[in-house]
Amino acid sequence: MTNQYAKLNISKKKSTDYIDFRSDTVTLPTEEMFQAMVGAKLGDDVYGEDREANELQVYTAELLGKEAALFFPTGTQSNLSAILSHCQRGDEVLIGREYHTNVYEAHGASVLGGVGICTIDTNHRGSVCVKDMLAQIKADDPHFGITKLLCLENTVSGRVQPQEEINELSDAAHARGLKVHLDGARLFNAHIHSGLSLKDLCYSLDSISICLSKGLGAPAGSLLVGDIDTIRKAKRLRKILGGGMRQVGVLAACGMYALQNNVTRLQNDHDNARRLTQGLSKCKGLQVGIDEAQTNMTFFHCPQEHREGMQAFLLENNILVHSLSSASRLVCHLDITKADVDFTVQVFQHYFNNK
Repeated sequence: MTNQYAKLNISKKKSTDYIDFRSDTVTLPTEEMFQAMVGAKLGDDVYGEDREANELQVYTAELLGKEAALFFPTGTQSNLSAILSHCQRGDEVLIGREYHTNVYEAHGASVLGGVGICTIDTNHRGSVCVKDMLAQIKADDPHFGITKLLCLENTVSGRVQPQEEINELSDAAHARGLKVHLDGARLFNAHIHSGLSLKDLCYSLDSISICLSKGLGAPAGSLLVGDIDTIRKAKRLRKILGGGMRQVGVLAACGMYALQNNVTRLQNDHDNARRLTQGLSKCKGLQVGIDEAQTNMTFFHCPQEHREGMQAFLLENNILVHSLSSASRLVCHLDITKADVDFTVQVFQHYFNNK
């Protein structure tokens, strides 16, 4: 697959040369985060001796109101380990059709764990209907796999899922003997937008995967949070999957700094996304999702006849975006300033004013 940015030699330029809206994963550690890394209390984490990782895991479990947590190099590995901790080979997991765990994680649960994936349609907000979920739970019949797990997501394409719906889904799943896992890669954005505590957001869930390297700005890392038995199973799976690392405290220190310093500042990203959305909505050539700007993302429909030209014009002005489409996404993060947003709006307006 051709990299649309390869011709720009982006890797040879400073990140500050670009206003990068591709994702909130592109952030670099701040000087303060680098200092936290330098002062990390290191040990061999496979032996359970890395003090920084141990402290981060205890801190995160308490933050979410669960018994234990485990550090992972990636969210994909964290989600996979969660699914395989809850399911055996031949079991089945129910997942929203458009959710990251289903679409963008290479069906690892099936490929590596022999777990069947059953998708459920979601509505325009990304929500799963309880009735639709219950209809997919298989009968106790040897013709079918055993439905063991429901996987949810919060947020979905920048939209915060209503907590009452997550609680209702969890209660219904538990009543049928299922466990519930949440891909909470941007759970902290949901926390800021909703005003609910992290414990309230996670109360009805059996396990949660949170990402440190998106809005929180750490260079890498995710944590799986849940009960002691699930985390014990996940630790063995992490080793099998190659995620057992040694002096991981250099990354854990970044994660701890992120959790203690970068959560409330997510409101800045939300405000910038709203400002970007409002600015782009004034461009006559765009259809902008005003009601979709709940967190740090702006969505718009770029007419097909403008996609190639608009993309080139943005690149000429050192603005990076993913390929423009009928569902284009711009993501604000800690490296995007209010001035960056205003400049980007001006670039869009200039393009369409001259068409």
